[in-house]
Amino acid sequence: MTLSGKSALITGASRGVGAATARQLAQTGCRVAINYQQSAEHAEAVAHQCREAGVEALVVQGDVAEDVACRHMVTQTLETFGGLDILINNAGTTRFIDFPDLEAVQDEDWDRILAVNLKGPFQMARASREALAACGSGVIINTASIAGMVGAGSSIPYCASKAAVINLTLSLARTLGPEIRVNAVAPGFIEGDWLQQGLGEAYESVRSAKASGAVLGKVATPDDIASGILAMIMATHTTGHILPLDGGDTLGPRIVSGLK
Repeated sequence: MTLSGKSALITGASRGVGAATARQLAQTGCRVAINYQQSAEHAEAVAHQCREAGVEALVVQGDVAEDVACRHMVTQTLETFGGLDILINNAGTTRFIDFPDLEAVQDEDWDRILAVNLKGPFQMARASREALAACGSGVIINTASIAGMVGAGSSIPYCASKAAVINLTLSLARTLGPEIRVNAVAPGFIEGDWLQQGLGEAYESVRSAKASGAVLGKVATPDDIASGILAMIMATHTTGHILPLDGGDTLGPRIVSGLK
């Protein structure tokens, strides 16, 4: 499967994993539509980098929690590129809340986190369905999280939302095949602004602990996750699967000595 000349729409692509994915797709010759909600300047910078790689790049503003915005983003992409081959549901949000502090979880936390992390991917898939099916080999990649597998992360609502994204991936794969393949990646700890802002002063200590506890001995960068997304795009006989990208964190401790 070649990506040159194909078109991709990436939500939450102004920074982090979304931006890294846009840049890597551009390097393959794939045209990219870069969605953002608030960070217009960052999104334009990513688009500029993609154009420097020699491909068309489009910037589309919109909140994936709003169905009208999802449909408008797809329409803009189709009007510019003439088709859509790949949808990457990367937009996400959370609020960092200590798990034992159940009283700190507010209704608005559930509403916003589920609206962006769960409803958003569904609404984007629904809006893109016709175009992805028409291309003959449509692909959807959802960004889930190890948090949705192990029940540990930034907050209980976030973990629940990512567990639901994993289930949504399975449901959509059954529903949209064979014309459209649907898979997901499940990152662990990712270096970058998002966790730095969320963890604050604890960032370095948590990062060090995650790195030392992972089999590969390091945490992921946004480019590591983007590489996993491209791998799932290229896996043409795979649908309904979740690819953990955690450096072996969920395997447990490394074996440092042989059997005796």
